[in-house]
Amino acid sequence: MQSSLSVLLRNPLAGVFLVLVIIFVLSSLMSPYFLTPYNMTVLARGLAFVGLVTIGQSMLMVLGELDLSLGVIGGLCGVIAGILMVKLGLDPALSMLLAVAFGAGLGLLNGLLVTALRLHSLVLTIGTAGIFGGANLVLTRGVAITGIPANVQFLGRGDFLGVPVPFLIMLVALAVAAFIMLKTPFGRYIYAIGNNPSAARMLGIKVDRVRLIIFVVAGTLAGLAGVLMVARLGTAQPSIGDTWVLAPIAASVIGGVATTGGIGSPIGAIFGAGIIAMIENIIVLFGVSPYWQGIVSGAIVVLAISFDAISRRYLRRDVA
Repeated sequence: MQSSLSVLLRNPLAGVFLVLVIIFVLSSLMSPYFLTPYNMTVLARGLAFVGLVTIGQSMLMVLGELDLSLGVIGGLCGVIAGILMVKLGLDPALSMLLAVAFGAGLGLLNGLLVTALRLHSLVLTIGTAGIFGGANLVLTRGVAITGIPANVQFLGRGDFLGVPVPFLIMLVALAVAAFIMLKTPFGRYIYAIGNNPSAARMLGIKVDRVRLIIFVVAGTLAGLAGVLMVARLGTAQPSIGDTWVLAPIAASVIGGVATTGGIGSPIGAIFGAGIIAMIENIIVLFGVSPYWQGIVSGAIVVLAISFDAISRRYLRRDVA
C-alpha cells in the first residue's frame, strides 16, 4: 500500500487520471442521465471553452507565472469579434481571426509589463484584468451584441462525427501544447525557468523571451475560447469569461501543475478540468441550486492547493 501511494504521488498524471475515471464511474452510478449522449455532448462542449484557457494557464504556471486576466481577455475578445461582425460588417471569419489576434496582443502586453517592470504576474494581471474588464463594459455598456451571423455559429454549436467542434479544437490545441512542452527544447526551457530562472539565465536561456511567448500563447487561447463562446451563444455577451478565472487554476493544480512552477503538463491540467466539469455536471443533474456551484468551485480550489502543498512536502521528505 505504501509503495502504491508513493508511485501515485510521484506520477501526478497517473493519479489525476485515476481520479477522473473514479469520478466518471461514480457519476454514472449516481445519475441515469449522466451517460446519455446528450449529457456527454453538453459536458464535452462546456469543457472545451474552459479547457482552452486552462491549457494556457497551465503553461504559465509551469513557467512560474500566473495570469488572472485570461478570463477577461476571453470576454473582451468575444465582444471585439461581435463588434467587428455586427456593427462594422466585416467578414465573420476575418473578424474572429482579428479578435483572436487581439487576445494575443493583450497577452503580449501582460508579458511585456511583467518582464519590463519585474513585477509578479499575479499582482500585475489583477490590474490588467480590471482594465480589460472595464474596456469590455465601455464597449458594450453591459448589453449583449446580437445578430452574430449563422454561418459562424457552427464553430460553437456544431458537431463533427458526433463530437462537438469546440471540443475538437481544444484537443488540437492540447496536442500542440503538450508536444511543445514535452518534446521540444523550447518546452525544456519552460521547465528550466519554472524550476530556477536564475540558473536558466546562466545556461543561456532567454528567460524574458520565453515568458513573452507563453503569455502570448495564453492570451491567444483565451481569445479563441471567447470567440468560440460567441459562436455558441449567437451573441457577444459582456459576461463571457467570468467563470474562467478560478477554474483553470484549480484544474491545473488538480492535474499536477505545481503552484511554484517547474512541474506539470497541460494534459494533466485538462484532466483536472474534466474532474471539475463532471462534479459541476452532476450537481446540475441532481437539481442542486446553482448558487452552490460557487461554493463547490471555491472548495475545489482550496482542496487542490492544499493537496499540492502536502504532496510537495511528502516528496521533499521522501527524497531527503
